[in-house]
Amino acid sequence: MSAVPTSVPHLHRESFLRSLGLIGMESIEPIVIASLATESPLLLIGPHGTAKSLLLLRLSEALGIAMRHYNASLLNYDDLVGYPLPDADGKLKFVQTPASIWDAEAVFLDEISRCRPDMQNRLFSIVHEKRVQGLSIPKLKHRWSAMNPPMMQDDAPSEGSYLGSEPLDSALADRFNFVIEIPHWMQMPDRDREAIIRGAIEPVTASAAEALREHVAAVKAELGIVESALGGIVALYVRLISDAARQLGLTLSGRRAAMLYRNILATHAANAVASPSSDPGDSAWQALEHSLPHRAEGLKIPTQKLFLAHRQAWKAVQIKRMDPRSFLVLETDPVKRALRAMRMSELSGTELSAYIADGLAESSLGGRHALALHVMTSPIVDQLHAAIAEQAADLQAIAVLAQDVLQNLISGSALHQAWQAIEKKLARLKREDPETILLSNVLTGLFSKGDIASANDVDLVVKSWRDTRRLCATSPHLIMEAA
Repeated sequence: MSAVPTSVPHLHRESFLRSLGLIGMESIEPIVIASLATESPLLLIGPHGTAKSLLLLRLSEALGIAMRHYNASLLNYDDLVGYPLPDADGKLKFVQTPASIWDAEAVFLDEISRCRPDMQNRLFSIVHEKRVQGLSIPKLKHRWSAMNPPMMQDDAPSEGSYLGSEPLDSALADRFNFVIEIPHWMQMPDRDREAIIRGAIEPVTASAAEALREHVAAVKAELGIVESALGGIVALYVRLISDAARQLGLTLSGRRAAMLYRNILATHAANAVASPSSDPGDSAWQALEHSLPHRAEGLKIPTQKLFLAHRQAWKAVQIKRMDPRSFLVLETDPVKRALRAMRMSELSGTELSAYIADGLAESSLGGRHALALHVMTSPIVDQLHAAIAEQAADLQAIAVLAQDVLQNLISGSALHQAWQAIEKKLARLKREDPETILLSNVLTGLFSKGDIASANDVDLVVKSWRDTRRLCATSPHLIMEAA
């Protein structure tokens, strides 16, 4: 019998969660990213000391969002909504406090399994509908919760069990799209265990926060393509696995089946952004593992049997591995298509060269040079046809080599105004910043060649350069995965 996989292969890079100081969570990272990209309710289950709260606090800090952290075991309704008082017209209004929910962008309901039943009922609409007392919470995006493992039904208390951590009401558990079991540090590799022992909690760096935000944005953008390519297949898989799960005592509601469909697509989008060759079947299993509410309800999940059911259902939909080329066909932006092609080891040199050539040809001035710079500094450059590599090298040279401007400018002319616009643009940037040097070379080089003839041209070149550089930053160079 095949072992149940615990993770999907990743590129050899530091994970986004690790860069936030969260050690040993690579196996759940695609699920966490998927929940952020879709703004889906997330429930974490794990023993005390497994960094559940730290994970959510770090995410809110990196995303730069206002989070309200409530201990659900002590929660009163007034803590959420403030104090009700009649206004001048006799209508009931809530007097907000710094801790009330109305301006929150994320809500963290900790110890939810210890919440009073009457309060659990009041949390339904917050988790599922972003509403409280029938009123919309306009800024709320993320609904997060955490709990210790509940007592399993029909089990006597044992070592490691948590008295007072009650199984969630089925209706409440079914409101959380993702239900994640946090990895225990005792099951982590030795190097991670030692890192946790020695680790000090450092502030989230600006670069780590920006990288996470850009990655989440890239996954959001990927979702539409993934659904176009896999939507029909995934819908059939969800129907089949729902029937199989019922035979294992794991009945899924219609709402849960719809959640599972979206979760699989989002998880594969997260995996595909990290590695375009990711197997959709692996993503389906990973999402299935972390989309079942039964653990929160105190029900055991027969993982090995469920994995076998997954394999049979995936085989039945007659897809083992989606050809990444299909995603290229669905991408309409030529620059994004070229960047995606650069990260696909399946493409021949001829195919790759064609996508790069198309991306360069369809890009605007500035963006074309940014794409060429990215191409020429990536490992794939050796695979390109000589003519395409030479074209990209010529464009790159304008960005990396200092450019001379030898022109006589007539005061007040369009060219003079264009040059003044370049000087003003560069004066606002840090001289020592490598990005400033590159942009300066591009602007002066294009001006010298006559490609910039007005102040408006300067703005268009700068915007195209920056937009493409941002796309390149969220599409790392191809790094071959271990065999």
